[in-house]
Amino acid sequence: MDFARQQRDPTRHLVGIGFVILIHVIVVYALVTGLARRAVEVIKKPLTATIVEEIKAPPPPPPPPKKIEIPKIPPPPQQTYIPPPDIPVPTIQSEPVIAAVTPTPPPEPPVIAPPVVAPPAPPAPPKPAIRRGIVPISRVQPEYPREAERKGISGGRVVARLFIDEKGNVTEVKIVEANPPRWFDRAVMNALSQWKFQADGEKYIGEIEVEFKLE
Repeated sequence: MDFARQQRDPTRHLVGIGFVILIHVIVVYALVTGLARRAVEVIKKPLTATIVEEIKAPPPPPPPPKKIEIPKIPPPPQQTYIPPPDIPVPTIQSEPVIAAVTPTPPPEPPVIAPPVVAPPAPPAPPKPAIRRGIVPISRVQPEYPREAERKGISGGRVVARLFIDEKGNVTEVKIVEANPPRWFDRAVMNALSQWKFQADGEKYIGEIEVEFKLE
């Protein structure tokens, strides 16, 4: 069914006309019975408006607190106990009590005795110009001369002087006395010139006596 056919349908128009007539009847009845006046009075009354607050939903509960895990700290290593060094307790010296000072006479100046000077040691006796009784550390025994033996000289005595240097060597031999003379001089000089004495650090002259015996 199209739109033009709907417009031409008589039942559709009758429903609309009946609805309009019903409204007019209701209005006339209201005017006659005073219903309209009551409606006006009701409208004139103050209207009370009630504001209904919107019911707010309760806030959600707060989240549970987070558990904070405390990191475990390992215990510190145990250290061996080292006793502290012994510290001597300082002794507190009490302040000296100053008593009443009585003036004392000044002490007498000390008597300084003169220093005792030891007398100088006596000088060593001078060494003799000619030393006798000297003993060699090495010696050569003089030989008996053959000529004196052939001549039948049975013995003799010779005194000689030895010139000795700083090292104890004999540098010269001189015959001082000979009995019998000249028979034993060469033998004495040859033997004594080979003698050796203890070094004395200085030169000196020694005297030696040599005796000869024919056996």
